[in-house]
Amino acid sequence: MASIAVLYAPGTNCHEETVAAVERAGGKSALVHLQDLVQGRNRLMDYHAAIVPGGFSYGDHLGAGRIFATMLVAKLRDQLAEFLDAKRPMLGICNGFQILAEAGILPKRQPGTRAMALVENQSSHFEDRRVRLLVSQEKSMWTEGLGGMILRMPSAHGEGRALVPESGHRILFQFTDAQGNSTLKYPDNPNGSPDAVAGVTDETGLVLGLMPHPERASLASHYSQDGLKLFENLVCWLKR
Repeated sequence: MASIAVLYAPGTNCHEETVAAVERAGGKSALVHLQDLVQGRNRLMDYHAAIVPGGFSYGDHLGAGRIFATMLVAKLRDQLAEFLDAKRPMLGICNGFQILAEAGILPKRQPGTRAMALVENQSSHFEDRRVRLLVSQEKSMWTEGLGGMILRMPSAHGEGRALVPESGHRILFQFTDAQGNSTLKYPDNPNGSPDAVAGVTDETGLVLGLMPHPERASLASHYSQDGLKLFENLVCWLKR
């Protein structure tokens, strides 16, 4: 069975929940510490997909996700390039999205060249709330069969306002109001992202950055299991 790496570092705090969500979706996952990759005990190409989960990697010192991203680019650029060239999926959730953006992996798959930023919420404080997400009709293995649906999952971040370039990316998720319309209004759009951006992919649709937490919407005891759909799509894609 294809194996999915869940990458983590000091300060990451959603890695075990992410592993549980992958396995709940029928996948096989492995916790992989960033230092194990840096020191050569593991290689990215040992895995068929990679997820960078949420949390506060390295305490968000110097900026959210910046140290983790710097380590990826400085120490693992060749492995990243090989992984991306092999068209293996990557998902960055919350802090993971910040890491992929800081590293230049999103939106243009150019490690070391940052082309977008996730900056402080317009509210100027940490936002922890339930949100609604409109799934676009853009093609992506992550959202196969979900286009046009409204998904519910929790969001928790202080720096989630997405500033994206005019080209080189595709908006896959937007924050919506109660009527299902994409919105810039707070609190339905908790961070004030222009175009209500909640998640973007690269042009291939294989690399996804998402601010809300799908792993926190994957159990029957959660208020929603909509997040599980993303992990199920990943597992189905890997089985092809």
